Amino acid sequence: MTLTEATTTELGDRWRDAPRPRNSAEWLERARQVADILAVDAVERDRANATPHAEVRLLKDAGLITLLGPAAHGGAGESWDTAYKVIRTVARGDGSIGQVLGYHYLWAWAARLVATEDQIAAVEELYTSNNFVFGGAVNPRDSDLIVREDGDDLVFSGRKSFSTGGQISDLTVLEGVLEGTETHIFAIVPTAQDGIVFAGDWDSLGQRLTESGSVEIRDVRVPWASAAGFVDRVFQPLTYNTLNVPTIQLVFANFYLGIAQGAIETAAAYTRSATRPWPYGGDDKQRATDEWYLLEGYGELASKLWADEALLDAAGAEISAALHAPREELTARRRGEIAVRIAAGKLRIVDDGLEVATKVYELTGARASASSVGLDIYWRNLRTHSLHDPIAYKKREVGGYVLLNEVPEPTWYT
Repeated sequence: MTLTEATTTELGDRWRDAPRPRNSAEWLERARQVADILAVDAVERDRANATPHAEVRLLKDAGLITLLGPAAHGGAGESWDTAYKVIRTVARGDGSIGQVLGYHYLWAWAARLVATEDQIAAVEELYTSNNFVFGGAVNPRDSDLIVREDGDDLVFSGRKSFSTGGQISDLTVLEGVLEGTETHIFAIVPTAQDGIVFAGDWDSLGQRLTESGSVEIRDVRVPWASAAGFVDRVFQPLTYNTLNVPTIQLVFANFYLGIAQGAIETAAAYTRSATRPWPYGGDDKQRATDEWYLLEGYGELASKLWADEALLDAAGAEISAALHAPREELTARRRGEIAVRIAAGKLRIVDDGLEVATKVYELTGARASASSVGLDIYWRNLRTHSLHDPIAYKKREVGGYVLLNEVPEPTWYT
């Protein structure tokens, strides 16, 4: 039975009697089980381009939504180091759903990034105890939402051309600028309300099930007391607040790696079962798996992904330590060093991942280009999201650190 065919009851029963994962290794095994389910009909679901309600239900039933949530409220209380590997694993089965999960983790952590201690406690109890999924209307390339004061309330209005999570989210992160000032305000609101209107216009080449279309924010009201990080209407800044961008940049790199790993695994399975040896080379083989150029090709691609995985794991351990340390401890220099390491990991997996997603066709053969095989999904997914921000700037950030001992200044993309 495919995910598309499964009923809500069947999804809920999948892990009903299974023991709850107790550590990082067991959560990664749970993520692998989810990826295996998603992989079965990933191509068919991508082509249907339907809102991924069943996929999100699967993430919820598996317990992955509350991986970072406090154990006191039913969450796993796991680290970001584990979360990055979970994102990567899910993306091996379906890159779109890996992205949805990764963005959710970032926005679920948004309160810790910028909010007060009381706000953090309230948000984490809310989303963890209710198994809520986050989306975010925070695309910085668009004009900011306008926030106006109305007594004890703030009123958000405007439009964002991208809002990943969209219609499958329970909570939405809003970000805007207070009218007449340069003050940015974050707030978390229920998605299901009249003032949040999704256009349903996401129709990209890849990552088609991420619900990343545009959204109109029409006079959404938020109490001033819910403005993240504000005390008496004044924001309390920390260097830790700026970890949002390195954190999500590493989310990107990990689901890119997962997509590339899915591509090479799918291609290798096809080669073992369907690729034919070449009979005109003067060194005829009985099986495709004996062909020296195929063995060499898979070896080269796999070695690159293994190296990328090691780099991303090292970067994940570094930022995880900073994210779980007391917020006041993070210095601007340390923040910048972490951002450089993540930039290096991202630029490597973009180049290597796109190479993998292209060269698998050379290793599987002409018949593997058939639509029914579906190898194109990996290139489409990786190509689409890797355009999020210019990779040339990541290379420059790494170069500036190596050559000039400079760390990048925090921006919406660094």
